[in-house]
Amino acid sequence: MLLTTTHEIAGKRIVRTIGLVKGNTIRARDLGHDFLAGLKNMVGGEISDYTKMIAECREEALDRMVAEARENGANAVVGVRFATSEMMDRAAELLAYGTAVWVEDLD
Repeated sequence: MLLTTTHEIAGKRIVRTIGLVKGNTIRARDLGHDFLAGLKNMVGGEISDYTKMIAECREEALDRMVAEARENGANAVVGVRFATSEMMDRAAELLAYGTAVWVEDLD
């Protein structure tokens, strides 16, 4: 499955637009990690637990988006984007979305 943030793929042509596909996940942080992150915030530097959590969220959302695209008969997704929103205190949604298409090699 080809994924791209652009609306075209070099060397390919879109022969069929299938439509919007998306995948999301909602994750909650635990109080222990929040406390440790608050301490880390005082001295500066990367909060590696959050970096890891967001990376895992992105991969899970992408995997779900790709699964939906495959179920709908696509072999690529163009215009891939991410969006986030806070669902409640200490819980956030990460959404991956794009346009499912069928592409073929240029002749």
